[in-house]
Amino acid sequence: QINFVACQLFALLAAFWFRIYLSPSHASSAVRHAFATLFGIYFAVFCFGWYSIHLFVLVMMNYGIMNMASVPNIHRYSFVVAMGYLTLCHISRIYIFHYGILTTDFSGPLMIITQKITTLACQLHDGIGRQAEELTAEQNRLAVKSRPSLLEYLSYLLNFMSIIAGPCSNYKDYIAFIEGRHVHMKLLEVNWKQKGYDRLPDPSPTGAVMYKLCITLVSLILFLTLTKNFPMAYIIDDEFLDKTPFLSRLGYLYVVTQAAKPKYYFAWTLADAVNNAAGYGFSGVDERGIFRWDLLSNLNIWNIETATSFKMYIENWNIQTAAWLKRVCYDRAPWYPTALTFILSALWHGIYPGYYFTFLTGILITLAARAIRNNCRHYFLSSVPLKIAYDVVTWAVTQLAVCYTVAPFVMLAVEPTIKFYKSVYFHMHILSILVLLLLPIRPQTHSVRSAQNQAMLNSIKSK
Repeated sequence: QINFVACQLFALLAAFWFRIYLSPSHASSAVRHAFATLFGIYFAVFCFGWYSIHLFVLVMMNYGIMNMASVPNIHRYSFVVAMGYLTLCHISRIYIFHYGILTTDFSGPLMIITQKITTLACQLHDGIGRQAEELTAEQNRLAVKSRPSLLEYLSYLLNFMSIIAGPCSNYKDYIAFIEGRHVHMKLLEVNWKQKGYDRLPDPSPTGAVMYKLCITLVSLILFLTLTKNFPMAYIIDDEFLDKTPFLSRLGYLYVVTQAAKPKYYFAWTLADAVNNAAGYGFSGVDERGIFRWDLLSNLNIWNIETATSFKMYIENWNIQTAAWLKRVCYDRAPWYPTALTFILSALWHGIYPGYYFTFLTGILITLAARAIRNNCRHYFLSSVPLKIAYDVVTWAVTQLAVCYTVAPFVMLAVEPTIKFYKSVYFHMHILSILVLLLLPIRPQTHSVRSAQNQAMLNSIKSK
């Protein structure tokens, strides 16, 4: 943990230096790629020692696949190799290190690299292996038309801004950043002459970085004061279960879940700040004319804490991983996209049983929440008081459903998970099943999604 924080703080300083002294106007793309790569490799070796060899082995294996595999199979082979290697490393944590989270735990960076490898492979397949009419608008925009050079490939996967804690970004966005086109492309989407500008403005990330560092500091304080004082394990303590009423246990479950969040807020917000400090992450201008630096943001804390639906919560938590799951699984799965996406998410996180309890429960609750929203929400939109009451109730249910779902993710093992669910009478599982049995599930209309799946099926059949 000390190595992690030290590397990220050093990366923050290096990012400022990189933006000022190795800006596109001062250095060539090759120099920027090389610097980002070498510093990334140094951070990996510093943090993880010889374990970092796993990162480099996976990167080079998939570089070989990208250059030697047939175009129709690039994304398949890359996915199988990357996820297979990651899974083998996850298995070692259970059967070799006995559920231990190693001080030199390299699985986090390996998970990010797996996301990048599969993202690039899918986007390369879209660019050189599929017809434009088979792609969605987003897939067309992100499609990669040619195989990257070795330097570009290594820079994208191992750059110092994201090697430790991510996030995953799209290959074309990263290359545009290195080449100095990243901000310019976003600014061209706005008519600046109408806003009184003679030329394109030059947005600075300094304000966004300072704001995110403040969030990081607050998160660190909360982590040091709350997380250790409210351990998740206490909710299955025998004395606590014997003496505490059911509703009070649910209240405490919410408290311990809240206490577990600051470490994620800290790590993800600091990683976002590092990328912004290097000049990466500009996403455009909002309706108020404010420059936005949230292209790589992994969470929206306000939307998380005020979420009134399970879907809204998921969309604002670990945003870049959700985007990766959508691009490599949900948008490409010909059958059962929701279930397959949750299963892939569990496999990517690891093989601890608690992960699978969480994500399988998540499938059930997502389907139930969708059924309730489709069948009931419109009855509460006729007046303001009804809408407020609906939002309050759905907020409370959503927060408790999330707590119920993620508890096994923290507990990891089977025994404490079963003990926890028994202590709360499996109530969310039972309610979700009843909802799916009693409420009609509306058939999906013919949409972009179904058209896309049909195009994919036709493509598969033709191959």
